[in-house]
Amino acid sequence: MDNMAIQTALIVDHGDSDHGGLEERLCALGYEVVAVTSSSGEAERLVETAAPDVVLVSAAFRGGRNLAQAPDVLRSLPLVLLGDGDDRAEPSDGPDDAECPPRLSAPFTDRELLMAIELARTRHRAARAASELEGFFAVSVDLFCFLDFDGHFRRLNPAWERTLGFTRQELMSRPFIDFVHPDDRERTLKQNAAVRGGGQAILFENRYVCKDGSYRWLLWNATPHPDERVIYSAARDITARKKAEADRALLVAELEASAAEVRHLQEILPICSYCRKIRGDEDYWHEVEDYIARHTSSRFSHSICPECMSREIEPELAEAEERARRASEEPGAG
Repeated sequence: MDNMAIQTALIVDHGDSDHGGLEERLCALGYEVVAVTSSSGEAERLVETAAPDVVLVSAAFRGGRNLAQAPDVLRSLPLVLLGDGDDRAEPSDGPDDAECPPRLSAPFTDRELLMAIELARTRHRAARAASELEGFFAVSVDLFCFLDFDGHFRRLNPAWERTLGFTRQELMSRPFIDFVHPDDRERTLKQNAAVRGGGQAILFENRYVCKDGSYRWLLWNATPHPDERVIYSAARDITARKKAEADRALLVAELEASAAEVRHLQEILPICSYCRKIRGDEDYWHEVEDYIARHTSSRFSHSICPECMSREIEPELAEAEERARRASEEPGAG
């Protein structure tokens, strides 16, 4: 009883049953019986107001053993069915046991009563946990799956349908690798083998095909359950992030190309075809020597190249010598 920590109980009976003074037996066992009622409406009201830890319901009340026939408010609590026939307290091993509350048939011992209550509470906790998990599984935006070691999906949540467009039945009807982008299959199979061997997939990325032929990027975390021969996986659609990364990389490449082009243009110096002055960045025209002195550490020393010597200087010197000779030959010279 310490493990069950049951404090209150509600008895719902049709009024004609004899369960060996059930109320007194429960009180003797340390339970507080909030009420004994034969009214469906009263039972529902007491469930809502008193919130008992367990409800013991006569099998003859509201159709007997079938849990689906009990009022919804009663099915929200741990239930024990009370029968009047010769069937014993231990529930059968039938396929519907998980869906039905445990059944006690008179006469039953205190030990059988405690076992039935414990079983009812255990099933109720399990059903509530499963319902909560199912709710989380259903509404999550992430893609959850159980993947068999043979490469087929065993279970998928609805996010798969919203993300890829395939129904879950379609996805489970074929090996998972059929939905992976051909360029990603080899490394995906290697990662899958590593997980089946006891490893984990941490932030693994690959692409899955959508029903319309497009692809979505998925980011995976996965861990194996060798005893069940299944891999538990969670994936997140990162297609938008991958597109943003690609757009950013393209923008950076374009900016780098533009910067390189600017640098190349800066290496081309506008020079006047006539005076040979250079136009600077400030749109002023400079002498060649002045511009180079401003933008480099170079300094000039003047000399004459052989081509200019033969083309410019030597003719000028010859002409000067000729003028001097003629001047000396003129009458009155000297």
